[in-house]
Amino acid sequence: MEIIASIRELRNSLNNQGHIAFVPTMGNLHDGHLKLVDIAKQHAQCVVVSIFVNPLQFGPHEDLANYPRTLEADCRKLQAAGANIVFTPSVKEMYPDAVSAGEGLNLRQTMKVTSPPIANELCGASRPGHFDGVATVVAKLFNIVQPDIAVFGKKDFQQLFIIRELVKQFNLPIEIIAGDTVREPSGLAMSSRNGYLTETQKNQAAQLYKMLESIVLRVRNGTAELGILADAASLALKELGWDVDYVSFRNQTTLMPATSEDKQLIVLAAAKLGTTRLIDNIDFLR
Repeated sequence: MEIIASIRELRNSLNNQGHIAFVPTMGNLHDGHLKLVDIAKQHAQCVVVSIFVNPLQFGPHEDLANYPRTLEADCRKLQAAGANIVFTPSVKEMYPDAVSAGEGLNLRQTMKVTSPPIANELCGASRPGHFDGVATVVAKLFNIVQPDIAVFGKKDFQQLFIIRELVKQFNLPIEIIAGDTVREPSGLAMSSRNGYLTETQKNQAAQLYKMLESIVLRVRNGTAELGILADAASLALKELGWDVDYVSFRNQTTLMPATSEDKQLIVLAAAKLGTTRLIDNIDFLR
């Protein structure tokens, strides 16, 4: 397995590699990431995994400085998983116009991709600019790697939707494959941010998925309207000590608010447990 930090070296290494599958990550890898690598291996001869903590998608008061960086351990996991290349660029490599600003970086001169309006809803409502940062770095990585296939997890379904829109709107010759959410035995979706949770909080965190399961069951049984169920779930989580951002039923295809006519549904939720923000969703048919 090659570990490459420069764009020039990566492009040289990718010459004549045949089909390329790409898995972008921010590192601190868990079994959910490794499942995406496994999916990628099924679709291409060469699997490239990027590890880059993207400052452009973090807000002013978010956890960029404290985001866990575990490159050595990540590379061991990726070698065992069968990745061919790990791309580990610096911020300066990805954003050549970034300039030092005190202890951080000024990225204001960076050209950005503007996300579709849906980026301002759900997670985007409380994280303004987040998905522009995601779309920008993914567009840059797609241009650098030029993969045939890219694999993303369903856990961040809004992100997956926006990346699919990016590929469609920019006519990129890349197939996007979605990997199912990998969960702890409790049902908690695996996430790099789960490491912020105490053991007590980690047990409590499984409540989010269980709450979604319960309202999906009620939808399938036809016992209440979607809006009423979402509001009830939000209230129940608050009573359990969660700081709820949203619980929302959406159309899987458009990510617009679900109507009584929609059959392909997804319920998405975001909430904080202590200071840790968690997201989850369940897609289903009714």
